[in-house]
Amino acid sequence: MHTMSQDRIIRLVSEGDKNGLGKGHVYYTTKNRRKLADKKFVFKKYNPVSKSHTKYTEKK
Repeated sequence: MHTMSQDRIIRLVSEGDKNGLGKGHVYYTTKNRRKLADKKFVFKKYNPVSKSHTKYTEKK
């Protein structure tokens, strides 16, 4: 099994849907910090709590 390098790992936290359902759900992914050090990631990903696609932003 392939493991993620802990120095490149980032946390994506959900903002929840319009009613706030699913707020705080977390995805983990990696980021190339040399090329993208100054940019914050923002993705629309599936939130299984609210059962819809919601906005996920990068947090510490």
